[in-house]
Amino acid sequence: MPLYHKLGDFPQKRHTQFEKPNGGFYYEQLFGTEGFHGHSSLSYHVHRPTQVKEILNSYSVEPKIAIGKNIKSLLFKGFELKPENDFLDSRKAMLVNKDCIIGLAAPKESLRNYFYKNADADEMLFIHRGKGKLRTMLGNIPFEYGDYLIIPRGIIYQIDFETEDNRLFYVESYSPFYTPKRYKNQSGQHLEHSPFCERDFILPNELETHEEKGDFLIKIKKEGMIHEVVYATHPFDVVGWDGYNFPYGFSIHNFEPITGRVHQPPPVHQTFETATFVVCSFCPRLYDYHPKAIPAPYNHSNIDSDEVLYYVDGDFMSRNNIEQGHITLHPKGIPHGPAPGAMERSIGHKETQELAVMVDTFRPLMVTEEAMGLDDGQYYKSWCE
Repeated sequence: MPLYHKLGDFPQKRHTQFEKPNGGFYYEQLFGTEGFHGHSSLSYHVHRPTQVKEILNSYSVEPKIAIGKNIKSLLFKGFELKPENDFLDSRKAMLVNKDCIIGLAAPKESLRNYFYKNADADEMLFIHRGKGKLRTMLGNIPFEYGDYLIIPRGIIYQIDFETEDNRLFYVESYSPFYTPKRYKNQSGQHLEHSPFCERDFILPNELETHEEKGDFLIKIKKEGMIHEVVYATHPFDVVGWDGYNFPYGFSIHNFEPITGRVHQPPPVHQTFETATFVVCSFCPRLYDYHPKAIPAPYNHSNIDSDEVLYYVDGDFMSRNNIEQGHITLHPKGIPHGPAPGAMERSIGHKETQELAVMVDTFRPLMVTEEAMGLDDGQYYKSWCE
C-alpha cells in the first residue's frame, strides 16, 4: 500500500542521532520488505530491539495434508469449527500451497499472555464475527464485523476481543499484499474508477510506548514452526515511526461494487493482490440491467487457478444450500458455475445482498486434515440435475 503514515516522535533526518529527553539515545530500526527494495518504515525504540534473553520451546504447526493433488469440488462447514480459548491454537489451516495458507479461527479469548510475530508471511485476517482491537508495535487498530486486517510479516502484535463469539477467515501469504495495480496511477494514488480509496483505510493510531524490562514471551512463526522467544524488553517500546510498511484495516462494507449492463467478471470484485493469488469482495449490489441480462454468473473453466469462496452473509444466489461460514473450493481442471436452477431463478431480480470473500490462487491447493473434518462430502455432485 503506497500510503505514507506516521505516529509519535522521530528525528527530522533519518539515520541520525535521536536523543532521549533525560539523556541517551533512541534506537532506530528499519522495518522493510523484499530486502531493501520494498515498502519500509523506520521506527524508534526506547530499548535496543535485538535483546533475546532465551529461546524456549520450538514446535511444529505445519498443516497435515489429507489430499495432496485434488480434482474434487469441496464444501467445508466453517462454523462447525470448535472454538478454542487461545488465539494461535484456534487457527486451523484448511487449504495450503507453496504460496499461502488459507484457514479459519474461532478464538474465545484475547491474545494477551504473549506476543505473536509471523516471520514468514503477511497475514490477512477477515473478521466475520467479533469486535476488538489489534494492538501492534506500530499502533493500534479497532476492528469489527466485515473488516480486513492486513498485517505485514514481522509485525509483533496482540489482539483484544470485546466478544467471546469470534469467527475469523485468514490468509497467510508468502508475498506481500497490495491493492490492485489497475486501481492506481503511476505514483500509487487510487484512481477515480477504483472501488475504494485511501479514505477507506483504517490506519494505526494510539501508539503504545512501554519502557518495561523483564521477560516478554514472543511466539514467532517461521518455516512451519512456532519458536518461543523471550525478549528482555517490552516489544511495544516505539516512541515514533514513519513510512509505508505498517498494518492497516479495510471494511468490506466500504467496497463499492462495479456493475454493468451484462454480468461482470470476478476481477471487478478484486480487493487485494499478491504475486501468487488475488482476493475479491462480493458485496451487496444492483444486478445487470440489460433487458436480457442473466444475473447469475456464467459457467467457466478453472484452467489457471483454484477458486476459494468464503460465505459471509446474505443469500448467495448462484448456489443452493449455502450458509454463513461455508467455504467452497473449485479446483483447477474442471468447470464450475451456477447450481441447477440458479440461472433461471436469477432472471428478473434487481439486486443481491450477498457478502463473500474469494481467494483465487494461481497454484493448486492441497486440502488439510482439519478441512476434511468439516467437509460435507457431497458438494462435488451438486451440479447434477
